[in-house]
Amino acid sequence: MSIANIVVTLEKLEKMHKSLLELALAKTEYIKQGDMEQLDQLIKKEQAHVAAINTFEQQRQSMVTDYLRAKGIALTDTPSVADVIMAAENSESTEKLVSVRERLIALLNQLKMQNDLNQKLVMNSLQFINITLDAMRPHQNEQFNYSGAQIRGNAEVTKRSFNEFKA
Repeated sequence: MSIANIVVTLEKLEKMHKSLLELALAKTEYIKQGDMEQLDQLIKKEQAHVAAINTFEQQRQSMVTDYLRAKGIALTDTPSVADVIMAAENSESTEKLVSVRERLIALLNQLKMQNDLNQKLVMNSLQFINITLDAMRPHQNEQFNYSGAQIRGNAEVTKRSFNEFKA
């Protein structure tokens, strides 16, 4: 297993995460517009991206494990690209590995921030919906009873108030 193969897999992960970030940015706009149909379609695309990312991630883990074993390095629970960088001799491939790893980390941070924003927007929308629903529902202590006695009683009070006002 070579570092070049790990770099190729990380570049594929980077490409998929860039695409996922574009979807997250589009999701923000659909949430703002309240366009549920487009949002639903976008979520389906996101799920396909996540499945592909999981496949590449499994490949990455396997390659990293194979590389470290070939170097005779004891493995941690989850061997990482940082472990490969530490184990590798300095070469052009190692520099590429460091570069793609840094780009991927930056991309993941952007994606996390965008997803956090989207989550906040969705929560705000849900709060607005709940406030609107609460305003439209009668409260439990405001029960209306339009029985004949109550209506006649209210009519008498209104008539009395009107007569007192005229006087």
